[in-house]
Amino acid sequence: MQIPAEITGYIENCQSKYNQAELTDAARKLSKRYREQNSCGKSLISNEAEVLAYVTARMPATYGAVYSALRETLLRVPSLKADSVLDVGAGTGAASYAADVLLNPDRIICLERDFRMSSIGKELFSNASLALQNAAWEIFDITEGILPYHADLVVSSYVLNELDTQKLDDTILKLWSAADQILLLVEPGTPKGYSILNRARSILLKEKAHIIAPCVHEKGCPLPENDWCHFTCRIPRSRMHRQLKSADAPYEDEKFAYLAVTSKEVPVNHDGRILRHPEIGKGYLTMNVCTQEGIRKVTYSKKDGALYKSARKSGAGDRIALPASIEGKR
Repeated sequence: MQIPAEITGYIENCQSKYNQAELTDAARKLSKRYREQNSCGKSLISNEAEVLAYVTARMPATYGAVYSALRETLLRVPSLKADSVLDVGAGTGAASYAADVLLNPDRIICLERDFRMSSIGKELFSNASLALQNAAWEIFDITEGILPYHADLVVSSYVLNELDTQKLDDTILKLWSAADQILLLVEPGTPKGYSILNRARSILLKEKAHIIAPCVHEKGCPLPENDWCHFTCRIPRSRMHRQLKSADAPYEDEKFAYLAVTSKEVPVNHDGRILRHPEIGKGYLTMNVCTQEGIRKVTYSKKDGALYKSARKSGAGDRIALPASIEGKR
């Protein structure tokens, strides 16, 4: 996955304002604050150095997660042409970048509660596509009022997990009411992030929403209580990113969870979703797959031909066609 040049260039130039030691210290403090404090919907960022540390450490991963989730969503509804995008809790604009690359929308609106984040987002957008250059930015806290805009695609990334539990349900409904075509929610690929999205899933199904991805059905989630659904995308690390995290690897794997819903009917999904990495044997492989009938342990063998070859290239989180032995039992 390639990160937009404006983002990587900005990250590499962060040392023009703060040296590596200052940014590393800011990143450490910010990370500690997020681990130990419940933001309850309030920003935990206190100065510009921490915003720049956030851009360096988190913006590429957020872009990658939203890009991956939105790309999979569009694969399920290839006819979608979203002319407008509403990015709620936009931060520095990572989700808008992903939407711009995949959708080429005419209008982008970014709502962000922290003026420091939106200020850097505007600066980043000034060197990007025309739609991003013309994006409207507004200081707005989703917990404080009704969303002032509608859009074809409403996206909220890494926002719900920061909210007070009492405000969560109301926020989910606000986001849903603003989506003219699709609502995309992206959260950390943790038990908490999955739990929040599973709650959102239940709420939105009651509101007559239809699931586009990642679920292949609209029944109750079949996972046991001690398990959770998540996905992974591989993000290239910049030199500055490696320095901040004291990391040698040129990439990091971002784990995320997501939910994409629409008010329109969607075709029945006869594919399955791989829950864990396959167990590979000699001439066959076995994997746990979420299907219309629940979680199934599915075996692909060489006799399945092209499907077997496709399965060998697949991994956890991928959508996959089911073999005839399973399909015939429908």
